[in-house]
Amino acid sequence: MLTLGLLLAAGHIVASAQEAAGMTYEATPDTISADSLERMMTTAESVSGHKAKALKKRNGTADDDTLTVIKTKRDWATWTPNPQRALWLAMVLPGAGQIYNRKYWKLPIFYGGMMGCLYAMNWNNMMYKDYSQAYLDIMDDDPTTQSYNKFLHLGKQIDSSNEERYKKLFKSRKDRYRRWRDMSFFCLVGVYALSVIDAYVDAELSEFDISKDLSLKVEPAVIGGNRPCSLLDGSAALGLQCSLTF
Repeated sequence: MLTLGLLLAAGHIVASAQEAAGMTYEATPDTISADSLERMMTTAESVSGHKAKALKKRNGTADDDTLTVIKTKRDWATWTPNPQRALWLAMVLPGAGQIYNRKYWKLPIFYGGMMGCLYAMNWNNMMYKDYSQAYLDIMDDDPTTQSYNKFLHLGKQIDSSNEERYKKLFKSRKDRYRRWRDMSFFCLVGVYALSVIDAYVDAELSEFDISKDLSLKVEPAVIGGNRPCSLLDGSAALGLQCSLTF
């Protein structure tokens, strides 16, 4: 009787598992052998395990992923930068303050400005050195130093009739390119300082209220009196008042 009861219980478990898996099978205790019973119980446990994993994935992991995405978006929307940290980052590394403030679109502006200033400084410094050497060569009496010839047009020669004019020309161009080189350096410093100021101000104004409540209202008002008859006795006057809402 005990063996028959166990066989009936095993047959019920296998039938439930097969029904869950979309399978139909007619079994009686007489037709089930020991090996078949063991295979059926293994199949039932495997089907039940897959169903439990699928249920856990549907109810647990998917919900956790959704909550993680929502939390990340909420943290991104409510995140406010620290002005002091943005200032120090911008001073140590140009553009780091904009990255910290998450204003990535400003990086090409500042880096483009710095690269342009560096290129202008290098170009003007090269021209300044060339014209300085040419001016030194034309001012000395050594005939072997004639680097100024590369600045002359084809067929042009420097002689006693035009030597003074070329001396002034080389000197003026030497001074001009030196001045432009110095200006390029100051422009580079200015772009760097502007990036630092922008990072600090941007972080400082990250919590500035720009909602629709910011408004300026101009309306008539009674000035100089609180009594109802103050306008009649001359102790008050009509005027305009401005109110700023923020």
